[in-house]
Formats: sequence, C-alpha cells, structure tokens
Amino acid sequence: MENSRSRSIFVDIGLRELNGFRVRKRPFFADSELVCREIAGVAVEHDGYRTPPLAVSFCKSIRHSQVFAVSDEDGHVSLFNSNHKFASSATHQENTENARFRDWIAHNNAVFDVSWIKGDSCLLTASGDQTIKVWDVEENKCTGVLIGHTGTVKSMCPHPTNSDLLVSGSRDGCFALWDLRCKSSSHKEEFCINSTGMVKGAHLSPLSKRIGRRKAASSSITSVLFLKDEITIATAGAPDSALKFWDTRKLKVPIAQASPQSDTTNTKEKSAHGIASLSQDSSGTFLTASCKDNRIYLYNILQLDKGPVQSFSGCRIGSFFVRTMISPDGEHILSGSSDGNAYIWQVNKPQVDPTILKGHDNEVSAVDWSPSEIGKVVTASDDFTVRLWNIEINRCSSANPTASTSRVKRRVTALSNIEAKERLESNKEPDNQSMPNIRTPEAQMKKTSSSSSSSSSSSSSLSLSSLEEDKMCEKTPETAVSSPSSVLNPPSSVKRRTIRDYFLVTP
Repeated sequence: MENSRSRSIFVDIGLRELNGFRVRKRPFFADSELVCREIAGVAVEHDGYRTPPLAVSFCKSIRHSQVFAVSDEDGHVSLFNSNHKFASSATHQENTENARFRDWIAHNNAVFDVSWIKGDSCLLTASGDQTIKVWDVEENKCTGVLIGHTGTVKSMCPHPTNSDLLVSGSRDGCFALWDLRCKSSSHKEEFCINSTGMVKGAHLSPLSKRIGRRKAASSSITSVLFLKDEITIATAGAPDSALKFWDTRKLKVPIAQASPQSDTTNTKEKSAHGIASLSQDSSGTFLTASCKDNRIYLYNILQLDKGPVQSFSGCRIGSFFVRTMISPDGEHILSGSSDGNAYIWQVNKPQVDPTILKGHDNEVSAVDWSPSEIGKVVTASDDFTVRLWNIEINRCSSANPTASTSRVKRRVTALSNIEAKERLESNKEPDNQSMPNIRTPEAQMKKTSSSSSSSSSSSSSLSLSSLEEDKMCEKTPETAVSSPSSVLNPPSSVKRRTIRDYFLVTP
C-alpha cells in the first residue's frame, strides 16, 4: 500500500496512456499540404422556409458514422445521410430532399447544441427554452426533459464512458450536472429530470459582481467539456479568456485555471475577450479554446500551468456562435469564421497559413469532424446551408519535392488500430447502410423487402456485431462504480486520480 502511494507520477501518466488514452500517430512529413473538396451542400429549410443552422454533430459509432444531426433557430432537428450519392448538378434543396431522412420539431425555441449518446440511439438537444431534451431517435419521441436552468442552454457534453451523465452550461451563468436515471416526475410520457449539482456564477466578471444581473452575457457559460479522466469538467465563459477546471466530487471551487495571458491577475487585459467554444481530442490530451481575440489556443491537459502550447490565427471569431473542433487524432484544428469561410490548421505547423474552405456566403458557425469516416467534415453557416467536405493531405517526397508523381494522398483523421486491422483483413469499407437504430430510407426498404426468417437471423447477427464492437472499440478506463451517487460522490475509500494530480495548481 505504501509503495502505491509513493509511486512516481510519471508511472501513473504512463499507465494512463496504456489503459486507453492512446491515439495512433502518423509519421511526420516535412512537405505536405491539405487539399479540400466540397462534396455537397444541403439547405436547412422546412415547408419552404429557410432557417439558419446552429449546431451539427456526426454520430459517434462506426455503424452510424454516415449520419449527422443538424439543429436550427426554429427548433427543428434534422438527420442527414452523408453517404447519399449527390448529383453534381443538384441544388441544395434537392440534396435536402434526398439526403434528409428524418426531421422533427424538438423545441419551440432555437436549439443551440446537439449530442449523441447511448450508441447513437438517443440525441440530446439544448435549447433557448432553458431545457435539455432526451430523444429516442428510433421511436422519434422525447423520453426526458432536463429542467433547472434559468437561461438559454448554450453547451452540453456527455460523460466519456457513462452516457447517463452529462454537464451543461447556460447563459444564466451556471453549469449543471445531470443523471438521466434520476427522474423526478412525468408528464405526457416525458420524464422531468432535475440536476444533481449546479454551480452558479462560475465565470462572473468583476463588473457583473458590482452591477448584479443586468446583462446575461456578462456571466454566460459558453462551453463545457467532460474530460477523459471522467471526473473533471472544463468550463469557459463570455467574461474573459480563462478556463476553469472542476472536480465533480467537490464543486465548490475550481481545482485549476488556465489563461492565454501570462499574468493571470491582470483581469483588465483579458476581460475583453471571451471564449466561444472548447473541444478536446479523442485521447483527452489536447484541448482547444477559440477566443474572441480571433485566436485559437491549444492546451496540453498535463501542462496547464504553462498556459497554451500553441496558438493559431487567420479566422475571425466575431460572435459566440463560431465554434472550433480539434480532429479526433489531435493533428488538425477546424474552425468556423465570421468572414464566411472555414479554416483548418495543422497542429504541428502553427506558423503555416491555414487551409481555407470557401463556399459559404455568411458566418460559418458550427463545424464537426466525422469520428470514423476518414477526412469527412461538415460546416454550417448563416447562409442557411450545411456543407460536406472531403479533406486530404498531399504528402510530397523531400528528395524530389517537384515531382508530382511522388505525392501520396492521405486523408485527415486517423483510424483506430482495430478498425485499420479489420479493413486490411477484409479489404473493404464498413457497411454504412447497416443502421439498426437510425434507419435511412434505403435501409428501411432493405429491411421490409427481406423475409421473416432472414430478418430474425439478421437481427441476431446485428446484436452480436454490436456486442463485438463494444468490446473492440478503444475506450477510456471504465468508471469504478456505476450508481449516480457513487460517480459524483464516491466513498472516501475509492480514490480516483484527477487532473489536479498531473500538474501543479497555483493558489
């Protein structure tokens, strides 16, 4: 017991990586450039009326990786099949008619964020009506309403391994923890769920403390993240560029803070630039913060006391609707921009000008990377369209950089080791039409045309493949206990390492 307590922190970090926080690294090429191609664009409209999209999100599992959700200002949520064969001459409206296979009114107010949970069988929607709803995508019905915020819910993030837990941030200046298993009451088959913990005034500016609650924006929580250690939450707000980190077991005060400014006490210097969004890579090592000073800061979670390790410029972050996403492998950063373009940087080349994705006509707000389909990204804009892009890397030989024949094209976003091995063995792409929970029209026709005997055998094989996939997918370490009380408030005998253990916290 004594030996385990005195074990070096570097041993713990090494074990942390061995236990599931690993990401396949690609070899470094000194001479490389990104090549971006627009696949198609879809219009965000309902009954002939266009509306600006506010959030986009790809499904997280390999089986449903071609599906992405779009929420908009009118409260609608739409599901699209990105693998639809788009005609080059088709209009955005025609693409919407062909690729959109589900659409419903989720809220009677704008939906600012969406997030997939429970193997993509459920979708979370955060709205301006101050609630979060849980949707059963297959049954197309609401199964829960999270109530407790007194302002627009701007951001939310599910727990990395327990999809019943999530954190949300709101314009009321609070962030809240939720457990979907704690249902307090029901109304019309919709269960009302209260928060299990809430922190008020998490990012209050000195000015807002003096003048009270006159302006919600002065204390708004703009983005929240559940970190991969499973017990730490990162929050960012509109008042300043400070990041705060909280231990879910003790939410009274943040356990750490980080800021782009070297002098963290100089509140005047950082008060003018709030943070629009946060994102993290699949390993949980890197975190990005897009700031209103038109820069994107990259933090190493293990070295927060040193401030950002890199910063990236070129885009224009003119509103808190502009979002940034780091790629799952941590090698590229994708960001929207108020100038109507999207931008991609290579993390290991911060001094190189970003690659520009041109095509939108107004501010590009929401963006997302496909977690399993290589090189596919999606961007949403105030021009009432959502566009799909294919990203590739042209890698040139250093021996003969002028020889175009030596270039080898590879797309962005790394495959997992297991998936790469499977593709090498089978020498084929995964079956994108197999969608037991989220059925596109093509998959539905295929299902109805099959006989009853083949349907039963197919169902058993699908459930078997689902179990095998759950075993094979790379995950972060599982939580020690599964009950809501023990996850958020474990007994003293259960000691979990937190982000606090990996760096020195300045008082």
